[in-house]
Amino acid sequence: MAEIKSTMDMVMERAARMAARSTDKSDSEESERTGMRLAAEYISLTLEDLGQVLAGQPPAEQMAVRRGMAKALLRNIVLPRDEMLMATSVRAMQGLLEMERSAGDIVAICAELKQILEQYNQHKEQIRKQLEDAVRAQLEQKVGPQGAAPVSRMAMDPAMHPMFQKEWTRMKGDLNQQYNQALDERKELLKQRYV
Repeated sequence: MAEIKSTMDMVMERAARMAARSTDKSDSEESERTGMRLAAEYISLTLEDLGQVLAGQPPAEQMAVRRGMAKALLRNIVLPRDEMLMATSVRAMQGLLEMERSAGDIVAICAELKQILEQYNQHKEQIRKQLEDAVRAQLEQKVGPQGAAPVSRMAMDPAMHPMFQKEWTRMKGDLNQQYNQALDERKELLKQRYV
């Protein structure tokens, strides 16, 4: 009977340890969600200084809050389809820098990220213009110099042609893949630093 009782005690102790770990894990997850929420508020310009907000968190929760902030900020660094996404990406990088005020490697990686985003926009516009010019030249060649009236030449928009749409979709997909890979590499370096 003593053996059964000691085994029962061991089982109960193990259950208590598992429950304690579960509580710690759920507290950590809650702190991480708090960090994500704070980062979202920062990106939406509700919070001013993310580093100061992080420093104001309870010391026992700071690592989990920091991890949540970093995850949310890294998710917001994306290829800019428009100026708003570019501004969001820049704000997210600024938040990462505010969390680590003196880390030179973070500054360098964020500078690389910003450069990649700017180059992406320039490269995308350059490719689009080249494609428009090529399609326009093909369309003008088909119409020929003798047959087209000035109005029809002006109405000829290469961006509306199906050939342009198909090729642009392919080229933009290739460009996005190339730049996303470069972004992901830098974001992974940051992720290792924060998470």
